[in-house]
Amino acid sequence: MKFNIRGDKLEVTESIKNYIEEKLSRLNKYFENPEELTGNIVVRTRGIDQIIEVTIPIKKIVLRGEEEHKDLYAAIDKVADKLERQIRKNKTRMKNRKSEVVDLFIDLEETHEEEQEERIVKRKVVENKPMSEEEAILQMNLIDHEFFIFENIETSKMSVLYKRKDGNYGLIEIK
Repeated sequence: MKFNIRGDKLEVTESIKNYIEEKLSRLNKYFENPEELTGNIVVRTRGIDQIIEVTIPIKKIVLRGEEEHKDLYAAIDKVADKLERQIRKNKTRMKNRKSEVVDLFIDLEETHEEEQEERIVKRKVVENKPMSEEEAILQMNLIDHEFFIFENIETSKMSVLYKRKDGNYGLIEIK
């Protein structure tokens, strides 16, 4: 796997890059052609916490993990473990998927720190791609979000899938 590592208001040293590559390279064993994949890694800081965000687009799906810790190396370890768990948990479901699951989120520019008084800190554009509820659950788990917006293929309605506190899922359909 190739890596695109960048720091956001933080310089990523060679030793940090090497550590990230070493930890995330263990995911290669789960992919048929890992040399064709590129992992996008952003390392940033918020207060005393170090944050690492990893996004790996794989064919028609996206693996995503984000971890925060006071020690950057601990955050790297945690995000690598999290991604590996996601892959193992969803491996058979991803292989058995008959219809296509697509990356539905396209990041737009994030706002700058000097605009902190505004409430919106990030915007995303959601592609309107019909899918089943099962595919939406899989995609939501892969990108590690608490909710997911999709067009329900059975009802042709826009729907919001969300994770409930009891561990189950809820579905809101829009008329």
